[in-house]
Amino acid sequence: MLGILALDTRFERIVGDTGNAASYPFPVRIHVVEGADSPLIVRDGAPDAALVARFIAAAQALEAEGVRAIISTCGFLVSVQDEIAAAVNVPVMLSALSLYPLVATSGKGRVAILTASRAALGPRAMAAAGIDPARVVVMGCEDIPSFAESFLAPQAAQATRLDRECLEQALVEKSQEALRESPDIGAILLECGNLPPYARAIARATGRPVFHMLDAAALLMRAQGQ
Repeated sequence: MLGILALDTRFERIVGDTGNAASYPFPVRIHVVEGADSPLIVRDGAPDAALVARFIAAAQALEAEGVRAIISTCGFLVSVQDEIAAAVNVPVMLSALSLYPLVATSGKGRVAILTASRAALGPRAMAAAGIDPARVVVMGCEDIPSFAESFLAPQAAQATRLDRECLEQALVEKSQEALRESPDIGAILLECGNLPPYARAIARATGRPVFHMLDAAALLMRAQGQ
């Protein structure tokens, strides 16, 4: 069983989203961390200490419930990856950004990172993930209305219905634009846990491999014999 640390949100999590149990071919246990609102997590650096303590307590609760590994729904938790991993005795990978070394060595060219917020993916977040800024192209989703209204707004203001087709088209166009500007891009990494539903469309449109948090989850569970 996979444990999932989820932000405290009210937006729609469609199949493919890391916070939807139907996105996985194995059993999962989702623990919503109370008060973990998107604007408090999507930032360049760790959340405040009280919130980090809640994530640690949630991870420990998941371990006590018998999970074999733990992930999260937000890639910006990479900033507290080491702290949370040290608090439990099961494998922890909180962010798709932790796949960067694998993605960077698996092909030629730079890695394009599609992230919830370009501004938030700053030097502290990159350092926490072991990312070489010179080898990446960062694409932010904060200027896509259908994305920002659901995933970046405070919980009380989050849109509860998602226009999947509109968002998919915007993400495809953003990825294609990045490729036109930087044709040396060899792969695309989706930081945000809300983006895996669009990975296939992005891969088809760009001709580049696309990696995301569900890949990390599968890797962790395979390593556990699941």
